[in-house]
Amino acid sequence: MSGLARYFNHIGCIVCGYDKTPTDLTDQLRNEGIQIVFEDNTEGIPKSFRDNDPNTLVIFTPAIPKDSAILNFFREKGFELFKRSQVLGIISKGMFTIAVAGTHGKTTTSTIVAHILKDSGIDCSAFLGGISSNYQTNVLFGKSNIVVVEADEYDRSFLTLHPDIAIITSMDADHLDIYGDHEHLTESFKLFASQRKLGGVLIHRKGLPLDGGFTYSIDGDADATATNIRIENGDFYFDFKRGPIIIPNIQLGIAGLHNIENAVAAIEVALRLHIDYDDIKSALGSFKGVKRRFEYIVKNDEHIFIDDYAHHPEELRATISSIKKLYPGKKLTTIFQPHLYTRTRDFADGFAEVLDMSDELIILDIYPARELPIEGVSSDMILERMKLAKRYKYGKQEAINKVRGEKPELLLTVGAGDIDQLVQPLKQALQDV
Repeated sequence: MSGLARYFNHIGCIVCGYDKTPTDLTDQLRNEGIQIVFEDNTEGIPKSFRDNDPNTLVIFTPAIPKDSAILNFFREKGFELFKRSQVLGIISKGMFTIAVAGTHGKTTTSTIVAHILKDSGIDCSAFLGGISSNYQTNVLFGKSNIVVVEADEYDRSFLTLHPDIAIITSMDADHLDIYGDHEHLTESFKLFASQRKLGGVLIHRKGLPLDGGFTYSIDGDADATATNIRIENGDFYFDFKRGPIIIPNIQLGIAGLHNIENAVAAIEVALRLHIDYDDIKSALGSFKGVKRRFEYIVKNDEHIFIDDYAHHPEELRATISSIKKLYPGKKLTTIFQPHLYTRTRDFADGFAEVLDMSDELIILDIYPARELPIEGVSSDMILERMKLAKRYKYGKQEAINKVRGEKPELLLTVGAGDIDQLVQPLKQALQDV
């Protein structure tokens, strides 16, 4: 949503919006001239937005509660409301569109694709689901006719897009509050894959239940693979192989086996756009990642502190596995904030299994986002299923106090709620003498 706000502000529109809580991102948007209100009442709606005018565009995210006063003001006034994805579909219509979908991996993959295009001189515009650490923004403006978009499967939003190149990174069960079961989610991804423009290309991770397309993987018999994966001086290196094409000794600027797999997909896109091998290698080496995607907050001899957006069991598995591979001799303390009551209920067993990979766990209360509480559903559902001896349920301040007192050598914060607002206090707590 903030990417769209920046886009319309960039082209000269008056932009106003609502968010639940102030954050660093909303501060940046306000500094860029975008008006933001934090109270969900109609008094905060500027006068120029109150009349149903054909020159006024109202965009909403499905994450906003259905009983939102601001949302219902526009509905009752007869405004036509657009979802974020619908607007992306309108903007990208007529452009060469690269759309990246997946229950996880889509933000990093789309950001790698955009960075390769920018860094190689091909150029592109991009609407990303996270803040690129290279560009310090989630929207890029380019002079070419290429646009990279993150295609969100929530609420079937991505079915408004018609890409030239479609990438699908994963199709694990998620958003079951919308889809009901994994089968309907899978069907939605298949529909997305079928909406490619005439002559369009489908690139997907090996093993997904999709017909046709070009496959990639970090292991197994895929069309494009990463081989000779290794860690040298804390950095990940690999060789890319696709048929007779081999690009050796690629250094990836970010950590994680899952990110190597994301990079393989991005390399395949770059090759189809005829980008030179050396330019691809250079871009991947200079890629700094995405905020809250395996982001190093502290990295020194005494402490490692990583923050990540993981909020699904398989995302947590990828993040924790990569940390364990990077720092096999260190004790891992994980602070996890579950996101949504429905997701906690549906995946409590999976969360318990992967969080048991930690050496110590601090779990916070569930971040509800758009949801109302569900009776019997809490963080305790996960704790009760875990086997780990050192597992605790704390409030936010208690978690900060524990970190200040014990100064863990390897700390991970994970979740998609407002746990990011703990990052700076935790960093300070680690550094307090």
